[in-house]
Amino acid sequence: MLLAISGLPGSGTTTVAKLLAEHYGVEMISAGEVFRRLAEERGMTLAEFGALAESDPSIDLDIDERQKEIASTSNNIILEGRLAGHMAGEALKVWIKAPLDVRVKRIEDRENASFDDMLDGTIKREASEAIRYKEIYGIDIGDLSIYDIVIDSNRWDQYEIEKIIATSIDVLGGFEC
Repeated sequence: MLLAISGLPGSGTTTVAKLLAEHYGVEMISAGEVFRRLAEERGMTLAEFGALAESDPSIDLDIDERQKEIASTSNNIILEGRLAGHMAGEALKVWIKAPLDVRVKRIEDRENASFDDMLDGTIKREASEAIRYKEIYGIDIGDLSIYDIVIDSNRWDQYEIEKIIATSIDVLGGFEC
């Protein structure tokens, strides 16, 4: 089985994907972690690296091409990232959502920064990504019609979301372990 988990920053996609990867003993590939690592390697903030990615489409294309490649060669993996659902082809596709203020609070806690700074940064980052995804792929990130499941992480915690998705995985036949 191929599982694609997507959502906006702070929605809980990485946390849930890690829980599911551990539960099933499968690999998880996170586009966001790759993006953060690339920003760090260049000594840039996420906002700065996002601005660079706006002028250099090869950054997004490289990350997304890797996810497409992995998705086409492996049936036993979890892809996590904003566009994972679009890159994964025949996969169980999940979108995890949460209100902006909830997501920013989570990012604030994770980054140990002020709410206002994280709010401003998150709004800019999401606007930058929306522009890039539309220009590069013609994807409207707000269109959730491709997803099999949409879950609100403000309503359920990560363990409850893991159970919801795991139930769906098991009903569909599960991972080949």
